[in-house]
Amino acid sequence: MTVHALECEQWVRCSPETTFELFSDAFALERITPPWLSIRVLSSRPIEMRAGVLITYALRLHGLPLKWLTRIEVWDPPYRFVDVQLQGPYRQWVHSHTFVPQNAGTAIVDRVRYQLPLGALGELARMTIVRRDLERIFDYRQGAVARALGVPREARFLSRKAP
Repeated sequence: MTVHALECEQWVRCSPETTFELFSDAFALERITPPWLSIRVLSSRPIEMRAGVLITYALRLHGLPLKWLTRIEVWDPPYRFVDVQLQGPYRQWVHSHTFVPQNAGTAIVDRVRYQLPLGALGELARMTIVRRDLERIFDYRQGAVARALGVPREARFLSRKAP
């Protein structure tokens, strides 16, 4: 099975501490995820973010209801955290969020490594649907992050190859 990667970077005129604070609230994912995914956090409040914490979400992907269970693998405020899908639509999903001080602001760097299930059928789905969906999701997210932080949007994909 092929592991695919998506990398994108967004610069915001906020400190890593302020930027990380947005991402340290699991419920903020509802605000920075496109509305067409209808994502909701099912885990009870409050969620104390730390390595090992489990978070359950419900979402709709192309109209299909799904549950998504993640575990925070790495928690290093205000610079980095990594979440891993334990249950959901992917065979593998590892999402690294890094916050790098840069030019009186912060570079938010997302790196996602993922695999789809179903072998050749999964690869066909990736080429025809999943790649486009991920680009749209992260494009939306970058605008939503800028709005949530109250700053202009300045974003770019570092790599869109084989997402």
